[in-house]
Amino acid sequence: MSGHSKWATIKRKKGATDAARGRLFTRLIKEITIAARNGGNADSNPRLRLAIQTAKDSNMPADNIKRAIQKGTGELPGVAYEELTYEGYGPGGVAILVEIVTDNNNRTVSEMRHVFSRHNGNLSTSGSVAWMFSKKGSIVVSRSGGGGKTPLTEDDLLTVILDAGADDMQADETEYTITTTPHAFDAVKKALDDKGIAAESAALQMVPQNTVKVTGKDAEQLIRLMDALEEHDDVQNVYANFDIDEKELASLNS
Repeated sequence: MSGHSKWATIKRKKGATDAARGRLFTRLIKEITIAARNGGNADSNPRLRLAIQTAKDSNMPADNIKRAIQKGTGELPGVAYEELTYEGYGPGGVAILVEIVTDNNNRTVSEMRHVFSRHNGNLSTSGSVAWMFSKKGSIVVSRSGGGGKTPLTEDDLLTVILDAGADDMQADETEYTITTTPHAFDAVKKALDDKGIAAESAALQMVPQNTVKVTGKDAEQLIRLMDALEEHDDVQNVYANFDIDEKELASLNS
């Protein structure tokens, strides 16, 4: 498993802190608001449906979700957000994509440039690294099957997801990571739900086509850069094509 995949697991564990939960709620509210611009009915708006489900899974109050939808549809006044993607390079030549939602692009791009340069990286031009990534559905399932149920075997899970159209599955000691096309994402998620298999996380992500091995000082600086980007208020998602040994990655985040 690549270090980038392990990074997602570490992020979920970090999400247990109050500060991280506050940032998560802010990002979820922005995502719901933007998704609702295309209609406030989740049944006919897949992006909104996923955003609402993610918010519910994160224990966001129903009133917060409702207000975010109403701001997106214009029923309530809200901030005029803009969606942008910044591209750059981190230590060791690692390619990084940063998905942004901001109400002031000039401010945000200046701050992004500062964050990259402070951590031995550099903000690049549009299109410089995006070609290295593909949009995929990513669903993470615990080996326990969710809720302390009978442990899931790889064969059992493969039977469910392949019939629903999944592309691939990777496993580590504690969880399975299922990969789908964007088109098959909803069908695979529904197949898991129908079998009572709870997902630890489910999202459409930008997945690197190839990875870059990073160690030592470069790895340390890279993780600091990733953390700094994740903590920025305007950042929704950060994707990178690094591969760091799992033990080294864990020690850098201990």
